Amino acid sequence: MIVASITSNVLLGIGVGTGVIVFMMMASEISRPLPDLPKIFWRYPMSYISFATWAIQGQFKNEMIGLEFDPLLPGNPKLTGEKALQTIFGVPIGHSKWWDLSALICLLLVHRILFYIILKYKKRAIIAISPRVLHTRRTPKWLSKRVSLASKVYKPLHPQEGTSTTSPN
Repeated sequence: MIVASITSNVLLGIGVGTGVIVFMMMASEISRPLPDLPKIFWRYPMSYISFATWAIQGQFKNEMIGLEFDPLLPGNPKLTGEKALQTIFGVPIGHSKWWDLSALICLLLVHRILFYIILKYKKRAIIAISPRVLHTRRTPKWLSKRVSLASKVYKPLHPQEGTSTTSPN
């Protein structure tokens, strides 16, 4: 909704919105485990503001915590869901699934507040910018000379009906 409120065209909004969603999904665990992401940009700022990261971590924790898996080789200990989350998927177990859900709710609220602010101040910004940048307040001199010259030269080729000065007799 934020992208749709900023863009001026439906097709531009669809393209930019899709790009933002894909950009957010790149920082989640859909394509790569979280520990494999580069720490500089993708892991620390992007994975924390990505809704997909919190949703996938919460879903993994909801499904896997408390499960025990049979070992591949007989005689080995059973694999717990917590150990599988940490080793295979790279999901941190330091917080619960409810923390992930609360992070999603906070992101939702922040996005809604940002959307409200954009809608509230977009019209004021356009009004403040438009007279100076987008439109001129008066007609430029060179354009007004052309218009006045063209209006003096222009004569209609055919008079309109009912305006002729000759009588129909």
